[in-house]
Amino acid sequence: MISLDNLTISYGGWTLFDGISFMINPKDRIGLVGKNGAGKTTLLRVITGEQQPTEGAVTINGECSIGYLPQQMRVADTTTLVAETAKAFEEVLRIEAEIEHLTSEIASRTDYESADYAELIHKLSVANDRYHILGGDTREADIERTLLGLGFKRTDFERPTKEFSGGWRMRIELAKLLLKRPSIFLLDEPTNHLDIESIQWLEEYLKNYNGAVLLISHDRAFLDNVTTRTIELSLGKVYDYKVPYSKFVVLRAERREQQMAAYENQQRLIEKTEEFIEKFRYKPTKSNQVQSRVKQLEKLERIEVDEEDLSRLNIKFPPAPRSGQIVADVKDVGKAFGEKRIFRGAEFTIERGQKIALVGRNGEGKTTFARMLISELEPTEGEIKIGANVNIGYYAQNQDDLMDGEFTVFDTLDRVAIGDVRTRLRDILGAFLFRGEDIDKKVKVLSGGERSRLAMARLMLEPYNLLVLDEPTNHMDMRSKDILKSALQKYDGTVVVVSHDREFLDGLVDRIYEFRDGGVREYLGDIWYFLEKRKLESLQEIERHEKPTTQSTKTADTSTTGKLSYEQKKEQEKLIRRLRKAVEGIEEELAKVEKEIAAYDARFAVATEYNAEDYNKYNALKEQYDHLMHEWEKASYELEITEQS
Repeated sequence: MISLDNLTISYGGWTLFDGISFMINPKDRIGLVGKNGAGKTTLLRVITGEQQPTEGAVTINGECSIGYLPQQMRVADTTTLVAETAKAFEEVLRIEAEIEHLTSEIASRTDYESADYAELIHKLSVANDRYHILGGDTREADIERTLLGLGFKRTDFERPTKEFSGGWRMRIELAKLLLKRPSIFLLDEPTNHLDIESIQWLEEYLKNYNGAVLLISHDRAFLDNVTTRTIELSLGKVYDYKVPYSKFVVLRAERREQQMAAYENQQRLIEKTEEFIEKFRYKPTKSNQVQSRVKQLEKLERIEVDEEDLSRLNIKFPPAPRSGQIVADVKDVGKAFGEKRIFRGAEFTIERGQKIALVGRNGEGKTTFARMLISELEPTEGEIKIGANVNIGYYAQNQDDLMDGEFTVFDTLDRVAIGDVRTRLRDILGAFLFRGEDIDKKVKVLSGGERSRLAMARLMLEPYNLLVLDEPTNHMDMRSKDILKSALQKYDGTVVVVSHDREFLDGLVDRIYEFRDGGVREYLGDIWYFLEKRKLESLQEIERHEKPTTQSTKTADTSTTGKLSYEQKKEQEKLIRRLRKAVEGIEEELAKVEKEIAAYDARFAVATEYNAEDYNKYNALKEQYDHLMHEWEKASYELEITEQS
């Protein structure tokens, strides 16, 4: 479908690509990976024709159409959401006019046996086929399905596009691109502005799409769920793996091990050859052998190995100063801006050491709540009480405004670093992609992504006991995300994180608060538990709203409802088994603790003297018992509710 043949791109004396070649086949699902600066975005622009290679060529099948979504693009401000999205069907409208014209001309002809008449019939048949392929019959339904899938509401359809933020405008362009149904999608970080539900919808769309997909993403879960082939750009070369990203990581490690062995062998050969040349350079009897080895070195094709820091950076947040047990008490909190209500009825308690995630569709109030938690906004109703000795560190999406542009990258960290961590500032900056001369750049010349990463690095230096992080992984590569996640897992303070990155949240949080439809709901479990429960609730919601209007739709709905009931039953049974296992596990722990407490009771009954160590252990067991009883009550209640639903 698309062939890249010996592509080379050079800038002055520097080569980005060096004779790379590969094929993109129909229905390929390719993840394009590589370090920042490896040329991933450049390669997409070469395929679209926006940039020309220095050498080589891109050959595109004549019938192949390309849909390209760059990271940044402009969206028209002159129309409504649905009208702008309908522009995706410009070709459909043109074909529709052509069909009308051909039909009218055929109806007026009587020369049924002529070649001209046969040609008109052929043109009409081709136009009709193309019309159906492009979704002309179902375009209004497709527009609605796509916009709802990407997180828009029906009430948004007639809103002017100028009212939407930059992230939502990117969704408009993505919707138009999906509706055009090109032969291949070229997508550059398509999940950057999407929430979890929209990402999952896009995953399903791309997995089932009839064309090919080539995408760049730092979202591991998204790559694994969509792609079946991974192409790595490294040192100007391409390496093609017929596996999704997680398997690629394993295979790449094996390949790099082989590369390193070959590189080290070659370095030893070069060293010995150079020693021989230096030793016998001025001996006439060895001149022929010296010249032979000089030529051998000149002809030698040097093995290059991509620089990679394989050390496990042990970067940690400073120990959290001890706060009160209650970090924040949220009581019947709501927020409205004028007549527009964002959410209401938020009621929960954040306790010391908890790590929780705020999730939900964009615009439902996650960032608003985070800003209320740090007292940057006031609730319209209810109150948020911050606990004793709580010191809050906040990572906002607009970190650009919070740093002095005249300081260098290094100075920005050096001014807040305290103690031994000052000796490791270069390591910390390196973990967030600031290397070499980068650390001497002034903040004012950094890109938005660079400023965001610098702000996160700075946050890791100050002794907070509550971290409120709003989309911290945007603009981070996978290694930086891993380092941040590891640091947060080891952090002994409290964390509230707004994120749509499922892989980042996995293993980090154990409690989810979902902002949805004007309310806030608690899920006691990890991100996968939340997604599983949410899927079940969505099925129930769809089933409740199925209302057939005709006999034909009644038949179809009965079939669909039956299918949904079966899927729902399977999901619910799986969930009930999981909840029962959790309850039983807590009951086993309770029995064990009760036995230990009883043993202490018996010992204290006959004791003749006070033993402080024993009483400390006894009190710790009682605290553990109270905690387990609290967990058992919550788990039992959730099991009961699920069994009744």
